[in-house]
Amino acid sequence: MSKKTVYFKSTNLLIEEIKKQNNIEILKEPNSLIKLFKKQTFPDIYFHSGILDEKAMKYIKNSKITISNSFSVKNLIIQKSKLSSEKIEVIYPSINIDYKNIDELKEKYIEKFDFFPTTKLIFFTAKNFKTSGIKEFLEICSSITYPDFRVIIAGSKQQIANLNFSLTKYSKLKDKLILLEDYKNIDELFLISDIFILPTQNKTFATNILKAMFCECVVFLPINNDAKEIIDVYASMERVNDPSTAFKIDAVLYDDRELNKIKIENKEKAMECILENNLNKFNQILSQI
Repeated sequence: MSKKTVYFKSTNLLIEEIKKQNNIEILKEPNSLIKLFKKQTFPDIYFHSGILDEKAMKYIKNSKITISNSFSVKNLIIQKSKLSSEKIEVIYPSINIDYKNIDELKEKYIEKFDFFPTTKLIFFTAKNFKTSGIKEFLEICSSITYPDFRVIIAGSKQQIANLNFSLTKYSKLKDKLILLEDYKNIDELFLISDIFILPTQNKTFATNILKAMFCECVVFLPINNDAKEIIDVYASMERVNDPSTAFKIDAVLYDDRELNKIKIENKEKAMECILENNLNKFNQILSQI
């Protein structure tokens, strides 16, 4: 059987796994000299990411199938390219987390960070604190009335250093903050946390939302982000500084039954996006070309 060709602008977990398959050939971007004297070849499958610019549109229109990471992006592609829906497939970002026993893991962190077994943990992490809403996150946490919670913030040394300059404005959180620089075991922080809030300004699918859901966190995310497609209405924020978010968080923190119900539902949704399942989805698409 002949190999199928794949092209992508930026790699991810799924693409790295696909590259290992014997039936796949990765198409390389031709250099300018080749472009001048040779007709450009296009892949069977194009993984779209980033801006829908002229180059992206060329690949979308000339590939047999384009894969996007959300239905929002798919709809935008269809709108701009006028292609049929069948030519655009959606595979959400992949999760590949070593799932550990949460209760055992939490015991380790109770001793490490000195909080009670009943303490609820609210988590924030991002590559870019500012655009991911660190200011809004801290304001939301400052408005929570539930007494027994701690706030974990993990980022680069520089991000945490910059954050320290602005923390005087959030005196209510003074004794609740756990700041972690260049922390190695980020996945463990997702696993021990109860709530993950990401008041991001970015539209691109926030993969940390999927991670948090897989790790049984209740999540909160603005509706401007493409990851809104996988969360329920309760978890949606109308805007990054939505005043209702703190009330919603209080509601689930005061109701253990509802908190655990949402956690289980989120895990079930996120399970659909584990790497193995996404690889199966890709190979199913591949088999139909």
